[in-house]
Amino acid sequence: MITTIDKFDLQLLTELQRDGQATNSALGNKIHLSTSQVSRRVQRLQEGGVIDHYAAIIDPVAVGLDVLAFTEVTLDHHSPSASERFEKEVAELAEVTECYTLAGRADYHLRVVAPDLASLSRFMTEKILRIPGVAQMKSTVTLRKIKHTHMLPLDHVMQPTETRKRIQFT
Repeated sequence: MITTIDKFDLQLLTELQRDGQATNSALGNKIHLSTSQVSRRVQRLQEGGVIDHYAAIIDPVAVGLDVLAFTEVTLDHHSPSASERFEKEVAELAEVTECYTLAGRADYHLRVVAPDLASLSRFMTEKILRIPGVAQMKSTVTLRKIKHTHMLPLDHVMQPTETRKRIQFT
């Protein structure tokens, strides 16, 4: 399905990234559209899969999750069943907030949160290393957050390209 996006949709998406709780009226005032037009556009963007979902973004430190680690995991063998098993088990671990497959030296990249280093160590040894098929794990603990955002850059949407399949700018 191709979703058509115009300059008002881009402005709407930018504003929703800034404040997902903004009312349609407030959004309309910012981008100069009526409340009903904003409502229709938001619904269309949701149905088209451009807006995935809404969520509250919680500061991990405010809830006692002071440690953030990025972990590379390598499996001992590569097969669809080994990957499926690892991915299924990792999906159940609340401490893993993101998981990506990689092309490169490791097979997976995890973003892991924990209250402290001792908890992180226990989690890694008791949970990650005990997943069948895990051959190697390498973690990097962050010292300080410089930038963290959920706002995606949208300037490229206005640029013509033949590779864009899901979004068409009008």
